Amino acid sequence: MKLTYEKNGDYLIPNLTANEEPEKALTKYGLMRKNFLKEHRRGIYQGMILTGELKAHCLQIQEQAEQRMELLTGQMAKSEGVNEELKAADQMRWVAKMNNIRHSAEEIVLTELIYI
Repeated sequence: MKLTYEKNGDYLIPNLTANEEPEKALTKYGLMRKNFLKEHRRGIYQGMILTGELKAHCLQIQEQAEQRMELLTGQMAKSEGVNEELKAADQMRWVAKMNNIRHSAEEIVLTELIYI
């Protein structure tokens, strides 16, 4: 680690710059992970802030969570017989089943990826 200093009066002040963070914005799962770390894993949160890894970590978790949600939702819908035929025949039943599937899949994602 190489540090440079700037003289300001009688004091030497280190020239520090913030690490570049990815441009992509955090969405639901990334923000949930960030808040969980901030409230329940303070040491890890502070360490990631100091090293500049927090946003990259949250973006990675966010991407994994979204992919896992898509996969689980598709698998659960297929196993329960929720398809386009049901959607055409009985929309309200299809919506109810899909909401139940999404809720179940989200519970799995939250316990596997966000709250660990």
